[in-house]
Amino acid sequence: MRMQPRQQLLEVWRATARSSLQDGKWTWGGRDRANSISDAEQLLCLMTPATSVESFGIDQPNATDDDVATALRLLGDPVEVPQRLVRVLTDYMERYTDPAGTPIFSGDSYFRSSAPDQEPTHAQAALDVVDSFAMSVTLALATIGFLRVFRAELLRREDIRGEVDALEKLASTRLTAAMVGLLRSFTVSVFDADSRAGRALVRTANQTGLPSRQVVDSVRRALRQVSATLREVTIGSGAQQVLDLDNPNRLFECGWSWGIVANAPKIKLDDPDVDIGEQADGVAQEAPYLYFTVVALDGIAALFSERTRILGLLNEEQQRLSRALQIRWDLTQQYWATIASFDPVRWPLEDIPWRTTDEMENDYLSLLVSAVTVQELESRRGSDVDLERVGRVLEELANRGRVTRRPLARDAAVSLHAPGFTFELEGSEELGGPRLTWLASDYSPLLLKRTLQVAGLVRDPDLRGRLLAQADMVWDHLVKRRLTDGNGRDLWDRPAGAFESVTGGDDAPSWYYTERVVECLVTAANLVSRSPLRSERLTELAGELLNEADHLFDQELMGGGGDAGPALRHALQNARASLRRARQLLSDRPGTAYVLASDVLRELDRLAAARQNVFEAD
Repeated sequence: MRMQPRQQLLEVWRATARSSLQDGKWTWGGRDRANSISDAEQLLCLMTPATSVESFGIDQPNATDDDVATALRLLGDPVEVPQRLVRVLTDYMERYTDPAGTPIFSGDSYFRSSAPDQEPTHAQAALDVVDSFAMSVTLALATIGFLRVFRAELLRREDIRGEVDALEKLASTRLTAAMVGLLRSFTVSVFDADSRAGRALVRTANQTGLPSRQVVDSVRRALRQVSATLREVTIGSGAQQVLDLDNPNRLFECGWSWGIVANAPKIKLDDPDVDIGEQADGVAQEAPYLYFTVVALDGIAALFSERTRILGLLNEEQQRLSRALQIRWDLTQQYWATIASFDPVRWPLEDIPWRTTDEMENDYLSLLVSAVTVQELESRRGSDVDLERVGRVLEELANRGRVTRRPLARDAAVSLHAPGFTFELEGSEELGGPRLTWLASDYSPLLLKRTLQVAGLVRDPDLRGRLLAQADMVWDHLVKRRLTDGNGRDLWDRPAGAFESVTGGDDAPSWYYTERVVECLVTAANLVSRSPLRSERLTELAGELLNEADHLFDQELMGGGGDAGPALRHALQNARASLRRARQLLSDRPGTAYVLASDVLRELDRLAAARQNVFEAD
């Protein structure tokens, strides 16, 4: 892997510290004005590696690696860095909590207007958005986990322990509120099979020209487990819509809308001591958006990660909410993966570009469906055959998106990167003002992250090698887009570095883009830290070599080698140690065992040849 994730993450940390500290003070905002999402992304550029990659830990000052301490030296020494982060995280939590104690999840400066001559109103800018809920779940869990470990280092610092306790309470409140927001943003869209949306879904699923009625029946059968479980949804939004699923002429979609959906019921918390403030009324369209569905699935996955379980990061109320979210997480993945792979001969996912039920089609939508499919394959440990098919789709999307191919003159694919893909946020106009839009420009990092995920799931070494080679090509593209000037240098994003047709630019970092690149690097770092794939063929060869080496070694001892001079005894001791080590490594690292066995055979042959030369001389 050419990208060298450790070195790249350290470089990002150095650049993040340099860009965020102005005159010794932490500065919020980057290319976009500070908001609840951008500021969380800025913090996650530090917190994600620190809490997801073991060697990047900064919560135990005495155990901090030297290169990690060097990368963060602008924030202080290993003792000062976690203390500064506690204060910066506290500032974030307080900044995005209103005077009444309600956490703020507004999109603010990330919202854009669909009308060039109209700006979003103040009420529109204050609307909650799923991106903020999901980022807050990730940040709050990272914060609480960081504090749980750091608190053990503060046995004699009551002043700092007080700050840590206060921050953990703020983070826990924000986590609960974000989980409630995600539950109230989930939706099920039910429609007639012969409606515009129904015909679009049937057309997507029907890759072999079957009669529409037959496709409708087949889709309903394939989704019967999903629809049956959706009827058990009782907390949050989505419960009312599923009542029509028994009708044989109805089809549906499920996932997350862009914000709290219209008429979403408020969620009553069981614990009277938990206060998340007022739950705002929703205005978002009661239909899933692929972009926000992928964002929500990523955030929710952190709730039942191994780290969350081991450190016990969720209280009883949060565990209840987590179970409700996990049901939606499972069902949403199963739904979209079923539609994406509906026809076994030719998957609808392979029919690029993906077409939504509102008849929008784009390569970015294919990438989003691929992302959900990868997550579903990861959760059920899909076969290499399925993973290879998704890998080929990702390779095609890299080509079509001009990530691994040179763009043509006036190539429309460049617009996927600059400015990006725009979604209209239906329902946002209900508060007065223009309909809001959302700009998604994360095509390349999303492509890289899913390629790395597929590479980490496959069991075939050759297939993994091809996927990692593909990931390296996407990384080469991202390197060209790094900022080269100003305080934001070595961060992202500069599309003009990869596309000559893109003009202009901004030296301020895009925390939106940089955070997503950091996610890719963390995925790569964790992939590198795993044991190498085990080749059955190589294991057999190594085993045969070891059997021969063991036998020849025993012959050498039987011939009196153990009673020979010190040089020969030393050689045989080394051979015995190598054989023992090779046996230990055979199952996990057959290549290393092969080399060790080869070295022993070479040494034994050298001894045999020397003995034969002596015999012939006599």
